[in-house]
Amino acid sequence: MALWKHLVHTAGAVTLAAGFASVASAQETVNIGYTGPLSGGAALYGKNTLVGLEMAAKEINDAGGFDVGGKKYKFNIVALDDKYSPSEAAVNAKRLKAQNNTPMVFTPHSGGAFAIQAFNEQDNFILGAYTSVPNMTERGNKLTLRIPPSFAGYVQPFINVQMKTFGKKLAMAGGDHDYAKAWAQLFGPAWTKAGGQIVAENPMSYNKDTDFYSGVSRVLAASPDVLFIGGASEPTALIAKQARELGFKGGFAVMDQAKLDEMAAVTGSMEMLEGSVGVLPLIYDKRPGTESFIAKFKKQYDRNPGTEASYHYSTLNAVAEAMKLAGSVSDPKAIHAKLSEAYGKLPPERNPARITSVDERGGTNANIVVGVVKGGKVETVEAASLGQ
Repeated sequence: MALWKHLVHTAGAVTLAAGFASVASAQETVNIGYTGPLSGGAALYGKNTLVGLEMAAKEINDAGGFDVGGKKYKFNIVALDDKYSPSEAAVNAKRLKAQNNTPMVFTPHSGGAFAIQAFNEQDNFILGAYTSVPNMTERGNKLTLRIPPSFAGYVQPFINVQMKTFGKKLAMAGGDHDYAKAWAQLFGPAWTKAGGQIVAENPMSYNKDTDFYSGVSRVLAASPDVLFIGGASEPTALIAKQARELGFKGGFAVMDQAKLDEMAAVTGSMEMLEGSVGVLPLIYDKRPGTESFIAKFKKQYDRNPGTEASYHYSTLNAVAEAMKLAGSVSDPKAIHAKLSEAYGKLPPERNPARITSVDERGGTNANIVVGVVKGGKVETVEAASLGQ
């Protein structure tokens, strides 16, 4: 009986110890939230953003975590599928904060980011908005980080390239989701201001449709010189391919959500995208820190990374650095206040997106480069050289 009591007491002590260990482990783990499209037509886009966070978290964790106030912490990425729906993104963000106590929630679409801005300050978490919509940081939300630079910096360089190469007649054939609408609201007026003419407008449902024959036919009937297109890479590529198959010989102004290299994988060749101007695909960026990131990514995932992965990889590294500088993993305001300094402290190999700082409104700053397809190859051009 004495032995039995001893065993019971010992078992209880082990269980209690395990409980304490579990609590200690939980205290040493920082949950980072993610809500994005992980199914449906934009699933590839969503997964390309998520993988950047996962890669950075794995590297940080494998290196033993990061030190805040003399204590080691590791990251745990908690990802939920929102199917590119703003309302589902908002529900997911609420859930991530309530159930996982996330100091930061990432989302890769403007509709979801705007929906989350309605309550993230009240619920006390940083919104990591992967969208270059300019007004994302103009609402006075003190806990928003707009991860990529504003897309406004691309508009005039894109227009200058396309007007000079192809002509002044533009057809607007972008997506009908919030981000594409924001692009169109800047690009269309800027085109006409530069002396161009908009000959057709037909937004399409990039995230739901798979057959774009009728929509593309409608805009090509107006004989445009240039098509403005853009959404996730896969449907954007299908629209470009459809336009070529219908005989379109002009240029494509490709909004920054779509990536030229990912589009070429869908169309079958870069030649089909001849005359396109868009953001520079990461694999053509020859800066040392970016090249090392590409090599690491290919070794780990056996494929080329996209821009989305690099921006999220850079940002989670910056978040870890900001937590160190703030002396806290649980005070979103203090962490947010240190993000600009944190990006500036990152060495190039941990900052392949080359983000230099964060402005007073929460938007990142970086040197903008664009890619122009000529002779079936992507040429790198500094946006500043094309005019702003």
